Amino acid sequence: MSKKTNLTNRKTIHIEWGDCDPAQIVYFPRYFAYFDACTTGLFKKVGLPKRKMLKTYGIIGVPLVDLRASFIAPSRFSDTVVVESEITEWRRSSFSVRHRLFNKGVLTVECSEIRVWAAASEADPERIESKPVPREVIERFSVKSLAGPKLRRKKR
Repeated sequence: MSKKTNLTNRKTIHIEWGDCDPAQIVYFPRYFAYFDACTTGLFKKVGLPKRKMLKTYGIIGVPLVDLRASFIAPSRFSDTVVVESEITEWRRSSFSVRHRLFNKGVLTVECSEIRVWAAASEADPERIESKPVPREVIERFSVKSLAGPKLRRKKR
């Protein structure tokens, strides 16, 4: 039995002065902005940049409904960090994302999100409601589907 592998996206971020508080460490809400961009990057990696995803599937977005973070060690002005992001679970109309931020190879922040596949309500367009995540969207995140066709060698 093979172990399931999740598609991982990596994003390198250079910590700027404006990301930091007076102590020159990253002000915690900035991490959430980084992670939001990283979730968008995951979809872009599988060929679904945000604008295309919204238009193709008629959704208004994938809003957060749960967010948790552990701040293990600070990152500072001028550090370069790497965020690894992956979708860890798909449900009918929601999915879980895990972000892990590394500074000099050391895990410094870990974040988990739950997001909902959301569209305007057909009954009341002023309201938002969840919709099932399309199967073809989930399949794009299969590592197997990203590997492409296997090449066979010709026998001589």
